[in-house]
Order: sequence, then structure tokens, then C-alpha cells
Amino acid sequence: MTVLRSHLFLAALWLAACALPAAAAQPSQTVPDTLAQRLVACTSCHARVDARGNPVNDSYYPRIGGKPAGYLYNQLLNFREGRRQYPLMTYLVDHLPDPYLREIAGWFAAQHPPAPPPAPGSMPPQTLERGRQLVFNGDKSRNLPACVACHGQRLTGVEPSIPGLLGLPRDYVNAQFGAWRDKLRRAHAPDCMAEISARLTLEDVNAVSSWLAAQPVPGDPRPATSIARPLPLACGSAKDTP
Repeated sequence: MTVLRSHLFLAALWLAACALPAAAAQPSQTVPDTLAQRLVACTSCHARVDARGNPVNDSYYPRIGGKPAGYLYNQLLNFREGRRQYPLMTYLVDHLPDPYLREIAGWFAAQHPPAPPPAPGSMPPQTLERGRQLVFNGDKSRNLPACVACHGQRLTGVEPSIPGLLGLPRDYVNAQFGAWRDKLRRAHAPDCMAEISARLTLEDVNAVSSWLAAQPVPGDPRPATSIARPLPLACGSAKDTP
């Protein structure tokens, strides 16, 4: 048995040695130095597809392709400067200069990946109706403006810096409201979303996130080019006078 093992070991060494010249002859693959290649690390989380190439919604990683460049740039700044807390994002952008962050934001803004279908929900009709009312009408009794007053009538965002709300997973929307309420997410002052989040009850948050997650993304999801000004609340990330 010892002799057999020795022969097998020598045979394995010989096969490995024969394979070396063939491996060396293979041309080395050159990775293209393009922005798309550099951002593969970003798209691995923010542009999820299944085994067949179909878009899917991840519960906590939003799809950012097609969002306004100004909004994306602001978020990159927020992560770099500590207004948003997520160690992986902070690590990725910590040493990147402003012009490069603008370039990254512009690249993603120009992408328009297909949107996943709405996730099936189990919320009662009254919860969804409450969410719809808040989205389109707000609640004057608590000085809550309608979501469409800032995010656009189609809820696809407004250029240059207001994001769309459709196509986001319910869990992600809930997490962001929670981050604002707990002061773990901030924006340029005045932070309008922090004010709105403080006025919403937990039931309202659930209603809004559930209704939004149940809506399909329009066939043309591009942000609106303009919206009525002034906005219902002063907002440092979307100033009335840029």
C-alpha cells in the first residue's frame, strides 16, 4: 500500500508539472479600467438579479439606478461625513473626493434597470388605505404633508435631488423611518424627513411602507424635472433656491 501511495503521489506531481506550461501559455485577462468595473462592488448589493437575470428586491439594499444624481451624491456625502451610519458604506467612500462621488452618482443616475414586481403583501385593506391617504393627502391635523408634494405625483422623484419612493422594499422603508426617528440618519439641515418621521406614528409608518411596497413601478420611472415650489417643509437636501 505504501508503494502504491508513493506512485500516486509521483503521478500527481508529474501531472501538475505538465499543467504548468499550459497554464502559463494562457493569456492573462486584463480588467478594464472603467467606472462600471470599479462600481461592481456597489452593484453587487444595489442591483440584485436572480439566477435568470430577473430583478429582485433585497429587503435592506435599495435599487439606486435611475435616482436623481443630486440625491445620490448627497447620500454618498452623508455616509462619508457621518450623517448616515452603515460601516460598509462609510468604508467604501471614506477617502473618495467630491468630484469622484459626483461621477459615481452620475453613473448610477444614468442607469435604468428593470424594476421587480411588487412583493406580495398581507396587510389589511384599512392599513393600505391609510397609507394611500398619507401618500396623496397627508394629515393636516398633524401637519403632515403628502408624500407626493415632494416626491412627485408619480412618486418617482424629482430632479435634481428628491428620490423616488416606488420599487423600495417595505423593510427598507421602515428601517429608514426608524433611523430618522432614532437620529441614526440625518441630512443637510433643515432635515425635513427627520421632522416628518417624528410626526408619524408607528402605525402610520407601517401603512405608508406597506402601500408603497405594493405599488408597481411605472414603465417610465424617470424622475420629474420639476415640482411646485416652495416645498411644504424647508429641506436642506432639496432647497427651493439651489
